[in-house]
Amino acid sequence: MIKAVIFDIDNTLMDFMRMKRAAVDAAVDAMLDAGLTISKEKMCEAIFECYWKDGIEDQNILDKVLLKEFGQIDYRVLAAGIIGYKRAKEGHMTLYPHVRLTLTDLLKSGVKMGLVSDAPRLPVWLRIVALGLHHYFEHVVTFEDTGERKPSPKPFNKMLELLKTRPEESIMVGDWGERDVEGAKKIGMITAWARYGVDPDKIEEARKKFTGADYELEDIYDIVRIIRGINEKQE
Repeated sequence: MIKAVIFDIDNTLMDFMRMKRAAVDAAVDAMLDAGLTISKEKMCEAIFECYWKDGIEDQNILDKVLLKEFGQIDYRVLAAGIIGYKRAKEGHMTLYPHVRLTLTDLLKSGVKMGLVSDAPRLPVWLRIVALGLHHYFEHVVTFEDTGERKPSPKPFNKMLELLKTRPEESIMVGDWGERDVEGAKKIGMITAWARYGVDPDKIEEARKKFTGADYELEDIYDIVRIIRGINEKQE
């Protein structure tokens, strides 16, 4: 019997990279308008290069890139970039299709729901509330809650402890195979890979990097059908 579903958020509930790319694009446009003397393409590449090195949640990315490229920070340019980034971020923070329907159906069926993210606590909660999802989850576990990131067992075990469920009666849903899937499998959880959150051109490449999930989701609503099928067999 499945009693709980644990979700990742970025590229599982919301299209995080779409939002990030749009925000960076808007930030660079705003900085160019404020006097930035570099090509848009080069600046965008420099920002994402820094993100991949220091973490996609880095809150000081524009400062770092300006210092690296120019040796100093022009605060008129920086301020323009920050404002452009924030405005675009708010406008492009969207859920994947059927997310709200899925969470509502799971809630009605009595399945407990939690969210586990490697991101810092405040950014995670800002996204949850901005997307209107804060009433669905009984618990949220972020990096600060355990001091370790997936695939460490600590975040998963912390959530199971909070939800009071066993691994074999809980499903982890996430897009990152090496972290979400493998981390959950190590402690005996059922796993569902949110392949809809992966770049279509990189599906096979991503699949080769982790041990297969128990289920692959083409649409997030598939998890409702999967849980319903499992639970009906065990009634």
